[in-house]
Amino acid sequence: MNNKIELLSPCGDYERFVLALQYGADAVYLGGNAFTMRAAPKNFSQEELAKAVALAHSVGKKVYLTCNVYAHSASLSLLPDFLAKARDAGVDAFIIADLGVLKLAKDIAPDVDIHISTQAGITNYQSAMVYRDLGAKRIVPARELSLEEIAELRAKTDASLEIECFVHGAMCMSVSGRCLLSSFMVGRDANLGMCAQPCRWQFHMTDITREGIEYPVVEDQYGTYFMNSRDMCMIEHIPALIRAGIDSFKIEGRAKSAYYTAVVTNAYRQAIDGYYAAPSADYVPQPWILEEMDKVSHREYSTGFYFQHPDKDGNTDYRGGYINEWDVVAFVADSDGEVLTLSQRNKFNPGEVLEVLEPQKPPLTITPEALFNEALQPIESANHAMMTVKIKSPLRFAQNSIVRKKST
Repeated sequence: MNNKIELLSPCGDYERFVLALQYGADAVYLGGNAFTMRAAPKNFSQEELAKAVALAHSVGKKVYLTCNVYAHSASLSLLPDFLAKARDAGVDAFIIADLGVLKLAKDIAPDVDIHISTQAGITNYQSAMVYRDLGAKRIVPARELSLEEIAELRAKTDASLEIECFVHGAMCMSVSGRCLLSSFMVGRDANLGMCAQPCRWQFHMTDITREGIEYPVVEDQYGTYFMNSRDMCMIEHIPALIRAGIDSFKIEGRAKSAYYTAVVTNAYRQAIDGYYAAPSADYVPQPWILEEMDKVSHREYSTGFYFQHPDKDGNTDYRGGYINEWDVVAFVADSDGEVLTLSQRNKFNPGEVLEVLEPQKPPLTITPEALFNEALQPIESANHAMMTVKIKSPLRFAQNSIVRKKST
């Protein structure tokens, strides 16, 4: 692997894939139409997968295909064709948890790299080496490991075995995500990619001797969310992650929005590049980069298990968890130095303060005095989804630059 850390971004559909590449990902991971741990996103058809791989390879990027469900015997007959088509599309690696799936992948696509999913729950160097001996090029250890444990794993495994770790995004209340709560409560098996996230729901205790009497487990105006874990954010700790021997920084979020994919990828790209421009054990990204973490929908942040067991600050009860203080209002479709052409996503009005985030750059503030339609006729507001809106501006921005505003 290259000496420089790989930035690995999530893609739930083709739009998010394009944005991940444009905003600085070195590689992307995505799901096909089966055998993926995120069944909710649109994911990729065979044709879209081939198109995505071709585009990624044309700009020197890689595509890793998730195939990390724990497959039941009834579905195994569909797997050889799925793997063969992914091989023919040119994917760079399969992300796998199940040993049977691993065996089939090695038989059907021996030249495609194998990455062992965090779902496999690798917590020690012996397990890591077993997977390496079975043909894995990379492992994604369990998220329950500290940086000290990852450093030990790195020191006691073959240098050819790459280590990929999650550095940002949602955490799971279950060990390595292997949970039956969703299956038990609503019949949606998390281990087949259909988690309904009941751990995020609000709960009360009920006194069974007095019907209808409920007690919050914690006295709070929002109820209690005792299984609702905080999100991970490690952007301030890049030197520590690198010292531990991690090869690839993985962002969680294939079910998240295109806006989330772009903003978080952009921030980590700038943070990583900033570190390599001036390596230091005390390196902290520029303030604007850190501020980007608060401009996407997120739960309260923590550092997961990396520095200490998160038994004191691992959960959040803030209104179910989500903090969303910014709205994406448009994407830049064209910019010629005179007129900025936007594709609307949410309503905005003349005179509002907007931020424009261009790929791999800090945001800039603009305050358009007037808005215009496609014929350059004045309009009172941009209030129709996907409508074309024009702003007179001497500034030039790249296509797919994000326009957002502070939530009211």
